[in-house]
Amino acid sequence: MLIKESFVDLPTSFGTTMRVLTFHPVIPGYPKAKFPGVVVYSEIYQVTGPVSRIAKQIASQGFIVAAPAVYHNFVSYEPLAYDTEGTDNGNEYKIQKPVESYDEDRVLTIDYLCSLETCTGRIGATGMCLGGHLAFRAAFDKRVKAAVCWFGTDIHSATLGKGKHDDSLKRAAEIKAELLMIFGTRDPHVPTEGRDLIRQKLNEAGVFFSFWEVAGAQHAFVRDENSKGRYDAAVTRLGMEMLFELFNRHLKLDLGDADGLEVKVDDVC
Repeated sequence: MLIKESFVDLPTSFGTTMRVLTFHPVIPGYPKAKFPGVVVYSEIYQVTGPVSRIAKQIASQGFIVAAPAVYHNFVSYEPLAYDTEGTDNGNEYKIQKPVESYDEDRVLTIDYLCSLETCTGRIGATGMCLGGHLAFRAAFDKRVKAAVCWFGTDIHSATLGKGKHDDSLKRAAEIKAELLMIFGTRDPHVPTEGRDLIRQKLNEAGVFFSFWEVAGAQHAFVRDENSKGRYDAAVTRLGMEMLFELFNRHLKLDLGDADGLEVKVDDVC
């Protein structure tokens, strides 16, 4: 499917403007075709080449993708460099930006998607690293039907944003979307005990989720540029296939309301 790239600058209540890069599927001859929307959140470097390529992959499957540059509180929309300075700045911005600003970014981006005449109003969210955490928080919005969280940095430690004291896991019961959580078992940012805590809290909250731990995979294995030897194309492809299964099922189909009935599983071979 063809893609049209554009952007929109959205004013925020923090006195800044957030640029949202948009990747819109195009079917020649059908200008009124409608598609679901997906918010794609970036890692700490904003919307870099690898993030744009993930966004284009999703858009080419028939989703309107909106990728916000979330560090508008500090810098312009340009991506930070994959070097020591860019890493240090990205990590500092991550804990200086108020959680309330992250949440406002979410509302503004989803509102923008839903305002498009070509959007069905069914929304998904995904992201890597910092973006995995933001995709998790995006699921607090009832308009989000499915979310895929790659790596989900700081979810377990509750250290996102100014003051390093977020409430993401405490609010897990608010999530009505289906989640897919993806981690590498050799990710020092989300160690074994952190992944176990996330899984425990999601179970306690009654969230409907899948949890994929990739044996031997490291942090940010989906990043195909300056990956520091971590990029794994094979498992990234598998993760994307699971993402599309989830998004196709929840965003392209109208499942209606859940009946709330317990599903009984036969204990037979």
